[in-house]
Amino acid sequence: MPGTSRMPVSLRQSIDSVKRSRPRNPMQVLNLNVDLIRNIVFFLFLLRWTRRALWKLKGRGLFGTLFELFTDARRILYGYFLRLPGVRTKVRAQIDDALTKMQAKMIPAGQTRYLSLPKEGWTEEAVRKELEALATMDHTRWEDGYVSGAVYSGEDELLKLQTEAYGKFTVANPIHPDVFPGVRKMEAEVVAMVLSLFNAPPGAAGVSTSGGTESILMAILSARQKAYHERGVTEPEMIIPETAHTAFRKAAEYFNIKLHLVACPAPTYQVDTKRVARLINRNTIMLVGSAPNFPHGIIDDISALSKLALRKKIPLHVDCCLGSFLVPFLDKAGFDSQPFDFRLKGVTSISCDTHKYGFAPKGNSTVLYRTAELRSYQYFVDPSWSGGVYASPGIAGSRPGALIAACWASLMSVGEEGYLKSCTQIVGATKKLAEHIRSHPTLQQELEILGNPLVSVLAFQARGDLNIYDIADGMSSRGWHLNALQNPPAIHVAVTAPVAKNWERLAQDLEGVVEEEREKERVRQVEALKMGISGKTGKQKAAGDTAALYGVAGSLPNKSVVVDLARGFLDLLYKA
Repeated sequence: MPGTSRMPVSLRQSIDSVKRSRPRNPMQVLNLNVDLIRNIVFFLFLLRWTRRALWKLKGRGLFGTLFELFTDARRILYGYFLRLPGVRTKVRAQIDDALTKMQAKMIPAGQTRYLSLPKEGWTEEAVRKELEALATMDHTRWEDGYVSGAVYSGEDELLKLQTEAYGKFTVANPIHPDVFPGVRKMEAEVVAMVLSLFNAPPGAAGVSTSGGTESILMAILSARQKAYHERGVTEPEMIIPETAHTAFRKAAEYFNIKLHLVACPAPTYQVDTKRVARLINRNTIMLVGSAPNFPHGIIDDISALSKLALRKKIPLHVDCCLGSFLVPFLDKAGFDSQPFDFRLKGVTSISCDTHKYGFAPKGNSTVLYRTAELRSYQYFVDPSWSGGVYASPGIAGSRPGALIAACWASLMSVGEEGYLKSCTQIVGATKKLAEHIRSHPTLQQELEILGNPLVSVLAFQARGDLNIYDIADGMSSRGWHLNALQNPPAIHVAVTAPVAKNWERLAQDLEGVVEEEREKERVRQVEALKMGISGKTGKQKAAGDTAALYGVAGSLPNKSVVVDLARGFLDLLYKA
């Protein structure tokens, strides 16, 4: 017919063949589709776990992977062991006994307790009298420089100024910038001052937070959201030094991020950047370095991490919460330093506590970003709420404007010259204490400083047979409040302005305690010889309060006992 053409015989035969082979039963088609879907799902499952296994082998190596599997299995099995009826009862009794002792220390008997509202409000005089009694309760004398960290300045004149600033803005709330424009202005200026201190480039941005933990959480949230929106990462991973602040572990738990801990081996105790590089994969959302870290006061090799972050195009966060207003002044004060801030192109965010060596009241910190776009990833905006459009820069909604005012007053009062002077005094005292430990005949023989601390934190461990936790308890008995560490067992001192004035007394008491512990060890060796035990009997077992926690913690493959003890301690904080 006109306008048509005959179908080739070969094509017509192929179509007929397909028609003949097509299943006539719909169930056959359904079974075929189910099998196909099952095979696809299995293939994707196999691909997913094969890829994870290869990433694990690449990052940890064969022996490292096998060791991690062994450690995990050991921890799980030990957890089941602790749940056995007889074991569980014994462990519970030990925990309860430890908590009872803690409660006796934290909540002294005989105090008047107020468990409900008074029927009638107290007079101002009565309130002031009770406040004075609470302020003068028996406590470790931070005022005299006996406390590591905690209170970083404590100067009377600055405290008075902060109190006055707080009083002027007691009701202020930054969530209402139109109602409290002065608070908005002060907060923006505080962020700008800290950005300038860390050599931020044009276009950099930041926010103020309630403390270092929130600053770290916000930086990680920003990195997670950036990776999700820009790269489609739905299973985020983060690589941190094992000495990085525990807030990073908290963020990983809160935000469902897989965490890779990287060793910080002796003698430098800096993070091993080669191991960091091996752990990077397409799900990595952030690398982390400390300047300095909390346990040992060591500044990681931020330059190497920066180069790695640039090459892999991954955000790098520098935790400078503890270094805060000391590290930026090291060079000017004439001390050794290392690159750590935005001058390194790979650094994308920095956390800095203004309430540490910035001397602001507790509850003040900042998180800084290389660009405003990075900051925007931490914002929360809800345009559909029935209460109206809601937006907040971070976790908190309402915030105390009074704390911002007191922070601004602190920065403006101390100024650059004041912070340079405090850096000279505090870091100078830290170096004098370190030199004393290295040069004193007894201390240099029994103690070893970890790494090369450049700022205000000094950590040391025991060299010989003495147990460092007994030394910690000995210092506690002399009125000192120092920090006990684990992995490795050690003690650290965070030198503050009050401690800097009292470092010689600290050194003197440390000498006395070490001498006492050496004498105890000599007696123990003599007794061992009398019992027929020849040679050294190894590092003595500590028996004090510090060892009760850290000695047990270090020996357990499963930390559930320590976790239960810590949770009980947290409960005590709210026991009236």
